[in-house]
Amino acid sequence: MSDREPPRRRVPPPARPVRPATRQRPGPGARPARRPSRPQAGAARGGPRSRRPGGPRTIRLGSPRPRLRLVGLALTLVMLVFVVRLLQVQAVDADAYAAKAAQNRYYTHTLAAERGGITDRNGVELAISVDANDITADPTLFTEKATGVPDAPEQAAALLAPILGEDAADLAALLRKKDTRYVLLARRQTPEVWKQIKDLKATLAAKATKDPGTVNVLAGVLSDPSSKRVYPNGDLAAGILGWVNAEGKGGGGVEQQLDKELAGKDGQIRYAQSGGRQVPTAGSTETPAVAGSDVELTLDRDIQWAAQNAITEQVEKSRADRGYVIVQDTRTGEILAMANSPGFDPNDLSSADSAALGNAAVQDAYEPGSTAKVMSMAAVLEEGAATPATHVTVPNRLHRGDRLFQDDVDHPTWYLTLNGVLAKSSNIGTILATGQLGRTQKEANRVLHSYLRKFGIGEKTGLDFPGETKGILAPPSQWSTSQQYTIPFGQGVSVNAMQAASVYSTIANGGVRVEPTLVRGTKGADGRFTPADKPEKTRVVSEKTAKTLARMLESVVDDEEGTGTKARIPGYRVAGKTGTANRVDPATGKYKGYTSSFAGFAPADQPRVTVYCAIQNATEGSYFGGQICGPVYKEVMEFALKTLQVPPTGADPARLPVTFKP
Repeated sequence: MSDREPPRRRVPPPARPVRPATRQRPGPGARPARRPSRPQAGAARGGPRSRRPGGPRTIRLGSPRPRLRLVGLALTLVMLVFVVRLLQVQAVDADAYAAKAAQNRYYTHTLAAERGGITDRNGVELAISVDANDITADPTLFTEKATGVPDAPEQAAALLAPILGEDAADLAALLRKKDTRYVLLARRQTPEVWKQIKDLKATLAAKATKDPGTVNVLAGVLSDPSSKRVYPNGDLAAGILGWVNAEGKGGGGVEQQLDKELAGKDGQIRYAQSGGRQVPTAGSTETPAVAGSDVELTLDRDIQWAAQNAITEQVEKSRADRGYVIVQDTRTGEILAMANSPGFDPNDLSSADSAALGNAAVQDAYEPGSTAKVMSMAAVLEEGAATPATHVTVPNRLHRGDRLFQDDVDHPTWYLTLNGVLAKSSNIGTILATGQLGRTQKEANRVLHSYLRKFGIGEKTGLDFPGETKGILAPPSQWSTSQQYTIPFGQGVSVNAMQAASVYSTIANGGVRVEPTLVRGTKGADGRFTPADKPEKTRVVSEKTAKTLARMLESVVDDEEGTGTKARIPGYRVAGKTGTANRVDPATGKYKGYTSSFAGFAPADQPRVTVYCAIQNATEGSYFGGQICGPVYKEVMEFALKTLQVPPTGADPARLPVTFKP
């Protein structure tokens, strides 16, 4: 290596700082220095850089004020929108939004009142309400958002359909409803049905806990406590009781007639909810339901059973269209039984014949036939036109008006007393007797009409029963030529079974008509019993006339020539009357078949019970009232007398004469 020092690197000297030019005041006569021009805006905003002579380049920033003004204006507009919307929500539409919030937060539910029960006169239950459940759902809990699956309604419907007995498509449609949080899937299901659904929900919930992929599609199915109407005795007294429809209202009979008293008053509960469940800490407001009143009827369950059994057997045996039996307390007018055949089971209306629904005993109007002759005889006796012993010569045929009249059997000339006319049920004899009610036939018609109205014919009975008919009784001025002779023996006038029974109860009660009653009273939720209003009483004939008629009616049953011998009851004096009338077919409006009937009371000398039986269009065996209704009367009357513990009087029958020797 050489001992010479290496050459030093030349380092450039430091730059001399540029001193800013000092401003010098111009001297006298000197020209002012030229002010440098303002740089263009473009240079300050990144445009071409300006260079000072002899110095480095500089950058000038533009003013921020325009940009700040623009941002401030935008923020002001946004805040203004928020302020306007806030004013709208909190001031202008405050009530509407509060209502919507309350609707979503609070749930109002109706508390169904317990329907009152119906019992017979002895407290035996005829209609009761038992616990049940209305199966409901919240459609918002079946959406895809809530469940995570698009077909939750269909899955739930497929599970519920076999349990509820409903169509799966209908259930799915309900579960897909929008803008509601409540749908009713099935009414009044038994506790067993709800238990099946609860068990299924619990199973699905357990699976969903173990397997996150499983969805409990029944989570939104709920239950509302309700009640179900049950008739413990099946079809017994169904025509009287009626039924309760799907809306929980009475659909017929007493259930409809006294629906307001039986239904009570529904209550209401309002509470905060979340996810379809009550929030327990949010409190609630409740108006409790008021239970309906219990109704006590005048019926005797056992007598009702006997009447219904007897008429059902006879209707089936005679292959008749229908029949009715009424049992009435002659002293009070209370109905002890009112049976119809065929009937129906109010527990299962789906299998009932629509023609059998209702209470035919008060809804059917028909011509009564010879049972109406007792009213004609009452008019004759009361007016003093004849006595039971008055002689009446009855030819085989009688020409009156435009017709030739005859009795139900051909016979030689009969020589009958007025009592015999009733005992042998002679149409001709009745025409002759009622002809004595006036000096002219028109006058006789007016007198007879007045008595028919007093007995309640052509007017409703006073029961105020749904669908009750008042029958047909034209004013005497409108009676046709033939009607003025047929009405005395029960053709050309129409009644219902209750009206016909009431006629015989009036005679049994000494000539005083007591409006029939079916309700004894009601018992409210407070346990107080309120008796029904007392029935109206009307004097129709004198007590003397009534007792005379009772003795004459005994001849119909007791005398061997009478038409009602099959109604005899050993040990008891029985008063009664047979009836066999031409029947108007409801379908065609023409005469077809017969109405067979029997009416009477016992004991004849101290009446206690009236029984009336009618059978429509018997097509097998006899159709005469004494032959097919007489035995029904006997069976029902015997049972009623024993049930009410009515002893025989022990007195001998009156045995009034039936014939006379010319």
